[in-house]
Amino acid sequence: MARGTAGTGGRSGARWRVTGTAPFAAAALTGTVALYMALVAFGNITDFGTNQQFVRHVLAMDTTFKDPDLMWRAVESPALQDAAYVAIIVWESLTALVLLAATALWFAALRRGAYGRARAVSSAGLVMVLLLFGLGFMAIGGEWFAMWQSSDWNGLDAAARNVALAAFTLVVVHLPATARHDA
Repeated sequence: MARGTAGTGGRSGARWRVTGTAPFAAAALTGTVALYMALVAFGNITDFGTNQQFVRHVLAMDTTFKDPDLMWRAVESPALQDAAYVAIIVWESLTALVLLAATALWFAALRRGAYGRARAVSSAGLVMVLLLFGLGFMAIGGEWFAMWQSSDWNGLDAAARNVALAAFTLVVVHLPATARHDA
């Protein structure tokens, strides 16, 4: 084998040692969530009407069991419903930007070995995801607006997947970065 190829401990060997580390996994997962959030925001901006209807129906509670003890919570004003939807899109966009910046910081940090800033920015972006899908969709949408009662406009499963991915990524981001020098 030529010098620098896999198996000789050259550049390729060093590259594989980097890709097998917790910081690389954190960078890759942060980048995955960043791309996902960017695509979600892009989709909501370019196809505004689809999820606008979702937000309107959840807030109006018009596909729930219509329990009179809960219906006072319904937001029936289209202007307020649309304001909530725009706020969601803005939050998604900001989250994507924070996570894209975190991804760039991770890949820069892989060369330097200093992960503090990447870890902090990733944490901020991932907490933004947790707030959107955990607090926003699961707690407020799911429980306050009884989204769980709707067979047509129930986003709890998707929200739970997003919470799980963000939480898992947050755990990986905070794993210790130990250097391995074995070949």
